[in-house]
Amino acid sequence: MSLKFAILGVLELKPHTGYDLKKTIEASVAHFWSADQSQIYRTLALLVADGLAEVEVIIQDGRPDRRLHRITPTGLTALHGWLASPLPPETPHDAFLVRVFFVGELGIPAATALLQSRRAEADAVLFRLTALVGQDSGEPVDLAQKLRRATLRNGIRHAEAELAWLAETVEALS
Repeated sequence: MSLKFAILGVLELKPHTGYDLKKTIEASVAHFWSADQSQIYRTLALLVADGLAEVEVIIQDGRPDRRLHRITPTGLTALHGWLASPLPPETPHDAFLVRVFFVGELGIPAATALLQSRRAEADAVLFRLTALVGQDSGEPVDLAQKLRRATLRNGIRHAEAELAWLAETVEALS
C-alpha cells in the first residue's frame, strides 16, 4: 500500500495540516501504517500536484502560515477505487525474523537477548494499544467506527500472539 491512500483516508475524515496529519496518524493507524514527517509532507505535495488534494494557506499574524489540506473529489474517487480494488499479495520483510533465523550462530545467550529485547518492544506496543481502548468513548455508532476498533483489536491480538510466541521460543531455548 502506498502512503498516499493512508493520507487520503485521513483527509477524507477532515482537512489537516501536515503537522496535524502526523499526529492523527500516530493516534490512529500507526500500529499498522506509520510514516515520518518528511514522508508525509512529500506525499502531501504529490497529492496536491496530482489533484488528489488541495491546500488552503491560512495566514496567521505573528506565526507561520498554516497549510490546510483537504481531499478533492478526484482524490475521493481515487481513494474509493483503491478501497474497492483487490490487494496485490504482500512480500513480507521482517528484519527481526531474519535475525532470529541466523542468531543461532552466536549461541543461546545472544538468541535469548534478541528475544528478550523484542519482548520489551512487544510489551510496549501492547501497552500503547490497550491504552487506546481505554480512551474509547463507548459503543460504536457507525460502520467506520466499528472497523477502526477492529483494526485496534487486530493490533492487540498480534502483540499478544507475538508475546506468546516469544515466551514459547525462550522456553524452548532453555
